[in-house]
Amino acid sequence: MSTHSSDPCPADGSTPETPTPRVALIIPHYNDTDRLVTCLTALLPQKHPDVELVVVDNGSTQDLTPAQDLLAQYGPEARLVVEDGKGAALARNRGVAETRAPHLLFLDADCVPDADWLKTACALAGADQVIGGRIDVFDETPPPRSGAEAFETVFAFHQQTYIAQNGFSVTANLLTTRAVFSRTGPFINALSEDLDWCHRAVATGAPLTYEQDLRVLHPTRQDWPALRKKWVRITKESFATYGTTPRARLGWAIRAVTVLGSGVVFIPKVLRHEALSGVEKGRAVGTLLRLRSLRAYWMLGQAIRGAV
Repeated sequence: MSTHSSDPCPADGSTPETPTPRVALIIPHYNDTDRLVTCLTALLPQKHPDVELVVVDNGSTQDLTPAQDLLAQYGPEARLVVEDGKGAALARNRGVAETRAPHLLFLDADCVPDADWLKTACALAGADQVIGGRIDVFDETPPPRSGAEAFETVFAFHQQTYIAQNGFSVTANLLTTRAVFSRTGPFINALSEDLDWCHRAVATGAPLTYEQDLRVLHPTRQDWPALRKKWVRITKESFATYGTTPRARLGWAIRAVTVLGSGVVFIPKVLRHEALSGVEKGRAVGTLLRLRSLRAYWMLGQAIRGAV
């Protein structure tokens, strides 16, 4: 095992008998085997003995044999474990508990990392910090884009904005250290886990930065049911994070009205988007207005009931 400075992932605190990996790559998964296989296939040429890879499955009903076969090609530093508790937050926490490396790298099973993604992550791994990488979207279906695909092409995964303006990184492409994780505590299920965890990490003094070169691809949602399911989850988690006191519920209701009006505000952003055709822009506008209206309805219901 090389420990020269030219090695992007030199071992930390290891011996020939019991090598300690430097980076732990943790991938939560549930019933998305085809995309997991695509993800692992992209990672296989990047494998390195100082990177341990753990896929944490949430009790999938799909056949995981293709993914397990790929993990076997990585060698003993890669494995699959099962977390009975449901939710990506619990899966990520289990991945941290199952690994030893001082640096933690989180990736989602439906992401496709760039060819140099792992090398870039290893080069960035250093002082206690939180780094959010770039996430670009792509379509898994031929053109023209559906309304959901066109909407996500415009609005999904603006990591640089999330980090600069909202103080969090999506956990689909996040690098930190075990020390930061220990100070911050685990991801919390049923909340907006990435926002909540990053806010807590920053509160401990860990810098949060954006890294353009740490890049992965994420598929757009293909249709309205998939997009609706995503936003039902986000709305529930956001309300739980926001709080359920009477004052918080009033603030949530005001926010719902803002969400309702914001659909019209963002129409010019859709119309200016160079990646969309005229038909796709029309579909994206329709999806934008439909989704913002529905989200406002959900949010008002939450504010009234005081529950998700």
